[in-house]
Amino acid sequence: MSLSLPGRVVVFDYGEVISRTPHAARAALLEATGLDADTLFPVYQELRHDLDRGDLTVLAYWRAIAERTGQSWSVTEIHRLWALDFTGWFEVDPEVLALVEELHDNGTRVALLSNAGFDFGDPYRRSPMGSLFETVVVSAEEHVLKPDAAIYHETCTRLGIEPGAMVFVDNRAENAAGADAVGAVGVHFTSAAALRRSLEELAATV
Repeated sequence: MSLSLPGRVVVFDYGEVISRTPHAARAALLEATGLDADTLFPVYQELRHDLDRGDLTVLAYWRAIAERTGQSWSVTEIHRLWALDFTGWFEVDPEVLALVEELHDNGTRVALLSNAGFDFGDPYRRSPMGSLFETVVVSAEEHVLKPDAAIYHETCTRLGIEPGAMVFVDNRAENAAGADAVGAVGVHFTSAAALRRSLEELAATV
């Protein structure tokens, strides 16, 4: 069945929804840093919130990781680590991206709302997939993270819609719940197949 949601805008999270979990990149980071997973990734994740909120530049983020893990990395070394990490996030799940494209091609408006650093804005917008999105909202550029209500309202403002017209898809239950809290429809992503079923059920109610 060809999928379309007339009168709705489907807004997608990016990381681990459209993109796959970057397992290979994470293994490469461990090899490049010489750190073990229990040392690197808790710090990587904790400081990521500051990066994604726009409180840290990419360079400051990696320097903070170095300081917290007892390392000293030059800009050249940091660029290598950044590149390993950054490119790992651009392996997409073809089933999910094909679903985004199907919605777009059938006339459903689609957009992107991602907790991400400043470095992701242009790739999101200028990559081939970016041609599908009516707008792209990046948390660092707004200095606010999901599930803060402000970022959902900003997304709706850019789209020229009320929250009730937005369907928001995110792999984190708290972010889907944040969309529900402002009057949108939050869909907790678990798989491409489950997402299609959820969207088909919503389409049947339009």
